[in-house]
Amino acid sequence: MIRAQLSKQLRDAEGKMYLQVDLAIEKGERVALFGPSGAGKTSTLRMLAGLMEPDAGFIEAHDVCWYDSKTKVRLKPGKRNIGFVFQDFALFPNMTVLENLRFAQGGTKNGPSISELLEVMELGALQHRLPGVLSGGQQQRVAVARALVTEPDMLMLDEPLSALDNDTRSRLQDYLRQVQGQFGTTLLFISHEIGELYQLAQRVLVMERGLIIKEGTPEQVFLGAMPHDTQDEFTVTGVLLKKEFNMEGNFTITIASQSRLQTFVVHQEWVAEIEVGDQIQFSAVLSDPKIMKIS
Repeated sequence: MIRAQLSKQLRDAEGKMYLQVDLAIEKGERVALFGPSGAGKTSTLRMLAGLMEPDAGFIEAHDVCWYDSKTKVRLKPGKRNIGFVFQDFALFPNMTVLENLRFAQGGTKNGPSISELLEVMELGALQHRLPGVLSGGQQQRVAVARALVTEPDMLMLDEPLSALDNDTRSRLQDYLRQVQGQFGTTLLFISHEIGELYQLAQRVLVMERGLIIKEGTPEQVFLGAMPHDTQDEFTVTGVLLKKEFNMEGNFTITIASQSRLQTFVVHQEWVAEIEVGDQIQFSAVLSDPKIMKIS
């Protein structure tokens, strides 16, 4: 388990902000930080990783003290066995993709193989290129692969999949879950995508102005009221996250729409031609529902 109580004075658009975080993350858990820009999400990751020093508090991981303001313990980032994917990727510009991974791997032999990562991240054809000639999405995939190759106890990702197309994002989400399950890696990441949180996180911590104001499963945090509570006309547009057959012979579907999840029970024929991951529009006018795929 990772246990942390941290405080830090920061600044946001409204002036001084006092970050006060109290969290506990089980080994092998997938946890997401969610909230508006400037809420303190990235600062929390950086303090856990040892890249920013808190004003006060402590961090303990697997019965090892990483940081304690009272006893002056300050374990260096390289001693914390953390993989960190930055928003700016932080790749070595003078090293090829392959060299970046080999440098990160060092003497590590138990993690995923470089050849496996190159294949899964679809980087095989790019392995001899320098980061400067790669697209943003390609650089992002290299950064994720470099963080995974060391088999870290905790993998921290700051909006790791934001520059990727839907298909690649979905494949990387699957691979992150696979690696996390295989090696028991704890996953802590930041995301603003409700669909991504639903697919990847087991628990979501919602932050606002330096405080964790809500936590729970993605369903508990984001499942919103039906948009047609008081009327018989509504339209919901979003990504289909789940299409599940139920005992009554119907389907329960879950849609990520803006900043919430919506669930509906629909007839089987309405969803015959749509699949998870499709961008859809679900509408009902005078109890005449329609579902259509729009991309």
